[in-house]
Amino acid sequence: MKKTEPPNQEEFDALLAWLDPDRDRAGVILYEEIRVKLVKIMERRQCWAADELADETINRVSHKVKDIAPTYVGNPALYFYAVLRKVYQEWLRDPQPDPLPPDPLPEPDPREDIERIHDCLQMCLKELDPADHGLILKYYEKDKGAKIDHRKELAESRGLTQNALRMRVHRINAVLYKCIVKCLDETEAT
Repeated sequence: MKKTEPPNQEEFDALLAWLDPDRDRAGVILYEEIRVKLVKIMERRQCWAADELADETINRVSHKVKDIAPTYVGNPALYFYAVLRKVYQEWLRDPQPDPLPPDPLPEPDPREDIERIHDCLQMCLKELDPADHGLILKYYEKDKGAKIDHRKELAESRGLTQNALRMRVHRINAVLYKCIVKCLDETEAT
């Protein structure tokens, strides 16, 4: 599709005068109404160049406005829509470039990530209060069905309800999470 040059000041003034004698209102009509509608029409057609085609349409109408304004009868927006249809057809005829593939990122080594997370977890566990450190390790020491009974016993041994135990573990986990994220950010930066 051949691109049209943007309008010069005289053409743009003629376009605004055609849309409305009040220059400010004409600017609102052009950019807040017509252009938005042109873009929406192209987006509904799933056109990835919706903004570009709307601008091309406005440029073409701007160049023709001196010829059409004296004889044109009706809503100027309809003329824009007709020009947009032709611009869109031209765009469809042109071979569209394939979307660029994303830049290849180096594949991270999952073992390296796991090791970094493990190292950060160990460091963060050491920073916890000794009581919280012991609690969090005991809370997660059993698997599957055994953990339900284990956690009941753990709550009773600490004089807590199961819900209070869960809340305390949740708070400890929140502290650990923040610490681990900070540690990972620091080790990634180095």
